[in-house]
Amino acid sequence: MNYGPQFVMTIDYDSQIPNPPPARVPKIVVTCRAFPETLAALRAHGEVLANDSDAPWSASRLLEACRDADAVLAFMPDSVDRSFLDACPRLRIVACALKGYDNFDVAACAERGVWLTIVPDLLTEPTAELTLGLMIGLGRSVRAGDALVRGGDFQGWRPVLYGRSIDGSRIGVLGGGAVGRAIARKLSGFGCETLVHDREAAAALPANARWATLHEAVRTVDFLVVALPLTPATHHLVDATMIARTRRGTLLVNPGRGSVVDERAGADALADGQLGGYAADVFELEDWALPERPRGIDARLLADTRRTLFTPHIGSAVEAVRRQIEMDAATNIVEALRGERPHGAIGR
Repeated sequence: MNYGPQFVMTIDYDSQIPNPPPARVPKIVVTCRAFPETLAALRAHGEVLANDSDAPWSASRLLEACRDADAVLAFMPDSVDRSFLDACPRLRIVACALKGYDNFDVAACAERGVWLTIVPDLLTEPTAELTLGLMIGLGRSVRAGDALVRGGDFQGWRPVLYGRSIDGSRIGVLGGGAVGRAIARKLSGFGCETLVHDREAAAALPANARWATLHEAVRTVDFLVVALPLTPATHHLVDATMIARTRRGTLLVNPGRGSVVDERAGADALADGQLGGYAADVFELEDWALPERPRGIDARLLADTRRTLFTPHIGSAVEAVRRQIEMDAATNIVEALRGERPHGAIGR
């Protein structure tokens, strides 16, 4: 039977069903100048907005950049608190390219379900290495010697700039964490006795070092090294009272956190001779989470070029190490964007 012409109906299903919206590309903010390979690794997982300047962004510029960000790769000059998190509702992770996180509100991140990650291990050895450099430089008057040679009056050896050696000295280290123990270990090659004080640490120390009470570690040493994180308990721990308990002429070295030392008290102690010298890689002005922090370094410390030695927070500033630190922080971001627990997570 012939039913007449045959018609075949075709349905364009693509035209009948709306296309789903494209998946949102994660936005990743990098707050300070980073290595190209760090940025390349992040760009494989999202849109990257990076600060390409050596200078940190202002608080307002940082907030503007992060309002719609999913992830932030943060550095030492940054600070994250509750108000910052409230203004950045999409934020899933703050990945810090650092070890000391006192400028970041751990509890606030945890309450909002934002991962906070750090890089705990890579900074230890270079920071300990720089500490020994500061100790030697301060004890042997390296800065004053350099100035003497450059000043144009150097005519050869003279009986000047006699200093202090690590060899044969007694060293006190406040802080028995990773950095404190690394300092003690590196001092094992010198003929010195190292006393380490920590209220909690109980890990093994090298043969040249032993655990000590706070009294012994402060009162009986030639060099006092501060290797402590900044917490409410350690803020201005090394103050006028503690410095007065040191042996007169003690050399104080701070590679840890600026505000563990009261810099004004340190300047006073240098002026009256209680301290024989002060060296630091960290300063109170850097501790942004403290609203009462000084905005500059005490002018008396800067003016005393003979008995002070300062470096601009370069404890981890070894290029190979910094590359590793940034990549480790970037890996934390990638893990969080994948829905995984970042390996460097704290507080959750």
